[in-house]
Amino acid sequence: MNSKNQENNNYIFGRNSVTEALKSERNIESIMISSSEITGSLKAIVSKAKEKRIILKRVNKKVLDSLSENSNHQGVIAIVGRKETCTIKDILDLAKSKNESPFIIIVDEIEDPHNLGAIIRTAECCGVHGIIIPKRRCAGLTATVEKTSAGALEHVLIARVGNIASTIEELKKLGVWVYAADMKGENWTSQDLTGSVALVIGSEGFGIGKLVREKCDFILSLPIKGKVNSLNASVAAGVLMYEVCRQRG
Repeated sequence: MNSKNQENNNYIFGRNSVTEALKSERNIESIMISSSEITGSLKAIVSKAKEKRIILKRVNKKVLDSLSENSNHQGVIAIVGRKETCTIKDILDLAKSKNESPFIIIVDEIEDPHNLGAIIRTAECCGVHGIIIPKRRCAGLTATVEKTSAGALEHVLIARVGNIASTIEELKKLGVWVYAADMKGENWTSQDLTGSVALVIGSEGFGIGKLVREKCDFILSLPIKGKVNSLNASVAAGVLMYEVCRQRG
């Protein structure tokens, strides 16, 4: 898969990801299936694709290997359009429609697509209403993100914004409390997270930018008792998301 295709997110590969895309309203142009024996979940994918009148193409495994850059495509690749993004208002409206306090994740310069995909997967499991990502200096919504999210990307609202710091100011004016995950902060269980919450997760190498940190209402810290001085960004995000779930019951 070349970099242009990754940026446009033309491909979704892997059985879980393609299955979730079929369940959603994602525009799927066609699906390529390995020409070897079709069994198990591949059979279900073929059946669903026929039901939705999506073009199916039987291809040699080498074709799938090439398109996925030898990633674990599991015998299936879907050709799709770009993932539709939304506005912050859409995210807040979704929370309102569910009669829930907004629960938002903000990623600040997460460059590893595996980390972004893992964050999206956990966010969907935790009932997050939407994820905000910057337009620049952040992993795009690529096929790798899609596959790592195990298809959760199909079910989560994503807003892309030009400036994270300005977006935080906007959310605060709308009554959302903004919490940043950082090594130098208050204990992660010390804050009331039952209201309107946005969690900011910083980059893998440098954490949260100085200006973004200054805009946040609170800084939450996870204890580190081993010799490694930090947690993986997606792991830290997962722990904090489930603390919000725990407090909300």
